Order: sequence, then C-alpha cells, then structure tokens
Amino acid sequence: MNRSILVIALGCAVMAVGACAKKGPMERAGAKIDETVRTIKNGGEKTPGDKIKDAAQDVQDGVQKAVDDAKK
Repeated sequence: MNRSILVIALGCAVMAVGACAKKGPMERAGAKIDETVRTIKNGGEKTPGDKIKDAAQDVQDGVQKAVDDAKK
C-alpha cells in the first residue's frame, strides 16, 4: 500500500512539473498585460522585477536558439 501511494505521488509530481514547463499563448498574453499595467503604475518605466524577467527571457531565448542551431 505504501509503495502504491509513493508511486501515485511521484506520478502526480511529474505531471505537475510537466504541465508548468511551457506557458500557453493565453498565459503569455496575460503576463504581458500584467507587465504593461505594472509599467503604467510605475510612471511609464518598467519595474526592476520586470527588467530582470525580460533579461532572463532574453537569455532563455538565446539558449533555445543555440540549441535549435546545434540540432541542424
């Protein structure tokens, strides 16, 4: 019984992590709207958190492009 509970718990954890791996188009659009609202509230300048997220996204995009180029 304990083993089956462990297997079920691990399966749920794997599915939860896999489900969060990529954001869908609506999630990305919602995040962009949230960022725009925060920018407007901040007097037209991006918040430091948004600047960090943008930089991290740029790095992620660069790594993905490098991986894609390496596969060719």
